[in-house]
Order: sequence, then structure tokens, then C-alpha cells
Amino acid sequence: MRMGLAIDAACDLSQAFLQQHNIFVMPITVRVDGEVFMDDREPAEMQRFIDRRLGSRSHSAETEPCSVEEIQDLFLDKLVLEQDCVFCLTIMATRSPINEHVNRASFAILKNYRKVREDASVPGPFMMRVIDTRNIFAGSAPAVYEAARMIEANEHPAAIRERLTFIANNSYGYMLPRDLYYLRARAKKKNDHSVSLFSAVLGSALDIKPLLRGYRGETGPVGKVRGFDHGAETLFTYAAERVRAGLLAPFMCVSYGGDLGLLPTLPGYAGLQAACQECSVELMEAPMSITGMVNVGEGAVTLGFAAEEHVADF
Repeated sequence: MRMGLAIDAACDLSQAFLQQHNIFVMPITVRVDGEVFMDDREPAEMQRFIDRRLGSRSHSAETEPCSVEEIQDLFLDKLVLEQDCVFCLTIMATRSPINEHVNRASFAILKNYRKVREDASVPGPFMMRVIDTRNIFAGSAPAVYEAARMIEANEHPAAIRERLTFIANNSYGYMLPRDLYYLRARAKKKNDHSVSLFSAVLGSALDIKPLLRGYRGETGPVGKVRGFDHGAETLFTYAAERVRAGLLAPFMCVSYGGDLGLLPTLPGYAGLQAACQECSVELMEAPMSITGMVNVGEGAVTLGFAAEEHVADF
């Protein structure tokens, strides 16, 4: 059976990983001050967004994930011919409509694929499974990593789906933003009251940064640090401790909203690299999606891993 993967563009993964596993990206259209960016995780488009240095202007951006009709067309024109089973992984359904769009599109896809395959002389049935990773950005990466591993091992689709649900329920995504004013402005644009004006003003005045966590479909602060560099060191030290405590999948993803070459210069990152090497954990460095940078600001750090339930102590 030919099995494949499709993700939405807000799942942070490296380009090398996407190419290695032939992962299809469902794009997101981003509009900023009359400019249009196609967020499909292509490096050239990401670099174009960064080079434009949109800065504070992008907090008013409009993002449009694939519509139900566009998803139907993507599958019926391409994926139902190239694969026999496709796992579609999306960021948490509570933060994006893409999961709902894929689920709605699946009804028409499964209803109409037979004629498409017959006309192309492709035998057999087609299956698709939609998985909510219950996380965002780098926090969605562990489920995609596990899906690719199991597909490569030619595991049964039912076993893959069960395992992905388990990994999604135990994935932790952490984020350290640079600019609270930006985060507040973007939250206001989306009618999200999780970052109050008072906390943004006070935090910026004192250089206090929140450590935010995505877990089981919910996002919120789990700690505060003073200064971005200290926050990075705190976050990477915590991640190294989780690596040594044992992960549910030997994988850690770190994404950055800008030049990935800056990651090794951040305090604490060398310690995380050492812990991953010591424990045979793959450390993936990934650019944050254009959608991610629009929503949380350039220069933010996110990381994701899957682990047994535990209390974050910051």
C-alpha cells in the first residue's frame, strides 16, 4: 500500500525532512498591506517574507487556509492518484479552521475518488485519515515525525492512526516570543484576549517575556522570564532535562522566526544539542512558517516534543 502525508503549512518542519518523506503541504495565503505571500513552507517564499522586514505591520495580516473546495481539488487532482492512504495532520483545531476544512473535504473526496482512479487506471480503494496534532508550530512536529517513521516501516494504517492520536495527546509545544506589543496587537486583531494590554505594557517595560505552552488543544502561559536571552536559556535547559528524562519519540523540533543561523548563538542551545546527541534524539531545526511569524512575531522560538504527562517547572 502506498501511504503518504499531508500537513498544513503552520506545522514547523525542515525542508529536508519534507522532501525526504515526500510530504505534501496544504498552503496558507497571507496578505500584508497589499502584498500576498503563499505560505507553503518553500524556503524562497519564507526568505522573501523575512527580507521584506514587515515588522509590526504584519500583525494586521489576513491569513486564509485552504478552503474545503481547494482541499478537494488538491486530493482529487493529485493525491488520490499518487497514494492509496493519506494521513492529513493539522495544527490544533481550536486555533485554526484547517482541520474542519479537511474533515469536510474528506466526505467529497471519499465519495468521488473512485472515478478519478478508474479513469487513470489506478486500482483499489483510497483512504484518508485526518489527525488533529492538538498543538501548533514546532509542537505539531512530533506527530508528523512519528507518522513518517511508521509509514517508512510499512505499519498498518490502523496502527499508525492509533499511535498518532497517542503522540498528539502527549505532545508539548513551547514558545518564547520577542515582542509582547506585537503579540498583543495580533491577538486583538483575532479577537483573542489572552494577552492583555496591561500585561503587554508591563512586560515590555520590565523586559518580561511569557513562556507559552500548547498542549491538548489549549495554549497559555506556564512561566515568565526576564529578557529574551534568559528565556531562551531557560527553555532550552528545560528541554534538555526532558530529553534526559525520556521522550515518547526520539525527536525534538526547534523552530525560529528568522535566520536559523542565529539558533546556535542563543544561550542554552548548545546544552540542548549535547543532550540530544547523548540520548540519540534527533534535533530538527526548522524555520517558523510565515503564518507563525505573522501570528506571534518574527524572532520567536518554539520547540516541540512528545513526553509522558508532567508539570512544567519554570
